[in-house]
Amino acid sequence: MLSMIKVVRTFPSVRILSSSGGLPVEVSLIAQLVHGSGNHLFASVSARQQQHQEFVDELDEPSAKLGGTNFDKGDPTSLYSFVVGPKGHPFHRHAGHRIFTAISGSGGAQLRFSSASTAQIDEDPQSFLRALQCINIPPDCMFTVRFGGETWHQFAPLTRNSPHPVFFALSCHTNELGGDLSEDLRQQVMANEASIPSLTSLLPPEVADLLDAAMAKGQVATVDLSLEAPPGTLQRAMCYTARGTVGTILGKWGAWRRSKGFVSHHGDGSEVRELDATPAGSLLLKQFEGTPFHHEDTFTLTMPLSSFQESNATALLTRLLDGFMENPPRGVTRMMAVRNVLVRPMGLRTSSLGCPVSSLLSPDKSRLFSNRFPVLEQSTDEHNTRAQVVLGADDKHLSFRSCVAARIVKGGQVEFSLGSRVRCKNLFGRFYMWAIDRTHRAYVTPTMLRMAVAHATIQAPADALGSAAVLGG
Repeated sequence: MLSMIKVVRTFPSVRILSSSGGLPVEVSLIAQLVHGSGNHLFASVSARQQQHQEFVDELDEPSAKLGGTNFDKGDPTSLYSFVVGPKGHPFHRHAGHRIFTAISGSGGAQLRFSSASTAQIDEDPQSFLRALQCINIPPDCMFTVRFGGETWHQFAPLTRNSPHPVFFALSCHTNELGGDLSEDLRQQVMANEASIPSLTSLLPPEVADLLDAAMAKGQVATVDLSLEAPPGTLQRAMCYTARGTVGTILGKWGAWRRSKGFVSHHGDGSEVRELDATPAGSLLLKQFEGTPFHHEDTFTLTMPLSSFQESNATALLTRLLDGFMENPPRGVTRMMAVRNVLVRPMGLRTSSLGCPVSSLLSPDKSRLFSNRFPVLEQSTDEHNTRAQVVLGADDKHLSFRSCVAARIVKGGQVEFSLGSRVRCKNLFGRFYMWAIDRTHRAYVTPTMLRMAVAHATIQAPADALGSAAVLGG
């Protein structure tokens, strides 16, 4: 078979014209990723995709609808993720136009296309084979694919019996109503209830038999795209072997690791803010009165009152304190564990909670708020629109006091606050505060407040909001 290699300075690409007058198939190789990354990415994406509420596992092409149509707003597009495993999937087509970006597994991928129309195949099944072309994609590569509706296609491993997945992709359906849809399927699309399997037509069995025979004999025109080395070279063979080996290891590692993600909301009016001064009426103003103190701060977070089941300040403050206990930031917990190890030999107090609220674990039950939480002081105004407590403890190097408050304000809002004052007793205390001040202000206190409030809300599960808060810093 005649073979010709062309060197290009841009993205290696191929454009296959349609034999039936439709749109061409266009494939471009974008980037070669690090060894084994394709398998690792496939494993992690597959795990996330399986947890998606729109996950569908049919036709050897597990998929999830990430974004649906909105015909009321004039948007006919939709976005899907899908994966193709080591066995590939059957030849099929869709009525509408398709564009997707994918990353191949660590064994590479073969893309197979035939632009023969239904009429051509009905007249002569061999027309499917005459229009058939394959495109080889190297391992661990990012690439793009675009083709018109009614184009037959199949995605398979680059080598027979490969243990590596073919690829994962993000696919844009530019017009979910495009092409010749049945009335039932059209109504399904209009209701935003379509899925990749429902929009798929499989190759007729008699044509599939012809295809298998042709593929077994190697009688198919093929284009080989690559970035690192041309086909048929020792460098190419060594690269593919190395990528397959590393991909096997990283793929197993990616499948073993528990898949997780984070969502962080910013700019919605519910950020934690540090105030310039302690607000009037705060119990914190009375702490260390008449004696010098060396650190002071107050952080607030305002949320709609409708986000909570409770409607008075005492109940809201109770939920907030419970949030400090039940939903502490994992980062702060780890930092406290390290701190405890370092200061235990010095005889300093230790706690699993961050220092601003660590006294909530105090065994002293002489003064309780809400019959549960040990406090030094507490106060609730006449109309139960503001409730606050003072926490704190004394240690060898410093004494700290924290004021935690919930205040219902105008406009149906509730303001939560966490403020601290620290009085250092010696030079070590001053050094300690200097060392932790930046982390305390930038991460510890605002994150603890955010996660405690997240625990108290009713609009989202505490775990989800808590995970988001971790990234909010």
